Amino acid sequence: MITFEVHVHPGSKVNRVGGLYAGALVVRVREKAVDGRATDAVASAVADAFGVGRSQVTCLRGHRSRRKYLSVEGDEIFLSTTLNELLGI
Repeated sequence: MITFEVHVHPGSKVNRVGGLYAGALVVRVREKAVDGRATDAVASAVADAFGVGRSQVTCLRGHRSRRKYLSVEGDEIFLSTTLNELLGI
């Protein structure tokens, strides 16, 4: 399992995971920040980007914020490598 911060851009034209903003992974989602829909979309987008199931991604903190703290369950080496690629490191 790994944990990391994401910076969310709700209401984007496309769903996209990648890039770095103030030390956090950038996640763009189409959903607006209404009734937790953006948070659910973030979890789904991150799951797709890491190649894991949606149930393996959990929002630990920041459910109502652009800045969220997520955990992803799985092989730590694979997930860390994928995170570094998404961050552009």
